[in-house]
Amino acid sequence: MFSPSVYTSRRYRLSKRVESGLMLFIGNQDAPYNYLDNQYPFRQDSTFLYLFGLNIAGIAATIDADTGESILFMDNVSVDDIIWMGQQPDVVELASKSGVTEVRPLRELESVVMRSVSLSRPVHYVPPYRGETVLRLSSLLGKSREEILYGASVELIKAMVALREIKEPCEIEELDRHMSVSREMHLTAMRMAHEGHTEQDVRAAIESVSMKGGGMVSFPTICTVHGETLHNHRYTNDLKNGQLLLVDAGSESPEFYATDNTRTTPIGGKFSQMQRDIYQIVLDANNAVAASCEPGIFYKEVHLFACRVIAQGLMELGLMKGSVEDAVAEGAHALFMPHGIGHMLGLDVHDMESYNQNYVGFDDEVRPSEQFGLSSLRLGKRLKEGFVVTDEPGIYFIPTLIDKWKAEGICKDFINFDKLEAYRTFGGIRLEDDLLIMRRGCRVMGDRIPIEVEDVEREANYNENENYNDNNNENDITK
Repeated sequence: MFSPSVYTSRRYRLSKRVESGLMLFIGNQDAPYNYLDNQYPFRQDSTFLYLFGLNIAGIAATIDADTGESILFMDNVSVDDIIWMGQQPDVVELASKSGVTEVRPLRELESVVMRSVSLSRPVHYVPPYRGETVLRLSSLLGKSREEILYGASVELIKAMVALREIKEPCEIEELDRHMSVSREMHLTAMRMAHEGHTEQDVRAAIESVSMKGGGMVSFPTICTVHGETLHNHRYTNDLKNGQLLLVDAGSESPEFYATDNTRTTPIGGKFSQMQRDIYQIVLDANNAVAASCEPGIFYKEVHLFACRVIAQGLMELGLMKGSVEDAVAEGAHALFMPHGIGHMLGLDVHDMESYNQNYVGFDDEVRPSEQFGLSSLRLGKRLKEGFVVTDEPGIYFIPTLIDKWKAEGICKDFINFDKLEAYRTFGGIRLEDDLLIMRRGCRVMGDRIPIEVEDVEREANYNENENYNDNNNENDITK
């Protein structure tokens, strides 16, 4: 956990942003995997972590917007719990880590909430995403499931977004430090991109790196020779020379902050000319994003700038045609990149997405688009100093989508469909960095993972038996 003063300050600033009422925060419960006592690894709700820092199941808290008073509701463990879990800190000690001085038994939560309801004070909560939380809120507030699902406080959502979108120095330090784990994960994947391995082999190896570095993966790993499937979570294929291995993977830090990086590696250690050409376009787009990010610019405009770089590159290869500006305006590039350029990053890999993306990635100045491709952009609003965002352009050749567009004549004035036949089995390339927006410009967080063509090929040809001990000691992320 961070120092108690961090959490105290966050709660104080939150109480100043919510006009009146009681803010209610329900921590996550343990979730059974396949029977009651066999549970998924516990992970606390991110809002609760941000405000209180306690990664403990079954607790709750309130913050009074009028007085600023915070109360934690939690019980000391029983003897039976200690038998299975070992000795645990008592509730007063745990609360002190959050900077909270008032702790009450969990059973008293209902009376505190009911008192606010009886006085007609607003009870604010953020959108619940777990069924048990919905049921708990329904019971506490005497409302139906549907009322709970659609009754989250917009005022509290906006206040939380305003706080969490600007990363504090301690958060930036945590992210920068943990990027070394993500870097080692991706170096491991690059060095395993050879025949004799499977996707599952690579996945197992990189997830082991994450665990050794202090945390579980920050989202289900994408490790695939079919990179044209954007979120491919199947790991059944053997690696074959000439293919591309796309790995989109991240690690969760000891303080639960997420990394999110993507690299694409030639299996066998050498890009073909066709692969190199497409790779360079994606890399140019990635670098163009980093060069253009600064406070005040709309991330939607950064996205469209990257799309123009991609369209220009594909036109030079003869796969697209016409005017770059017109092609992007019509969404023709989305045949090759049907997703957004990036999203917020923090305690969630898609930071705060549970709050409703319209409040997180957009605002009154810029709203989500309905155009194919652009509609998948998760972050469009103006960048601010302290934002941490992903920069993840890609080019994908999706046979089903190509066939659909060709049959329906979609964007036929901008696509050379006949020339795409040679790319039907190409797969996809995505390159993703995590960027910190600074007072002027931005920077890649941590030590940038190798990304230039020659650097990726060098890592893919790394001889793990040569100087293994020296490199292993040098890159020991557990030190």
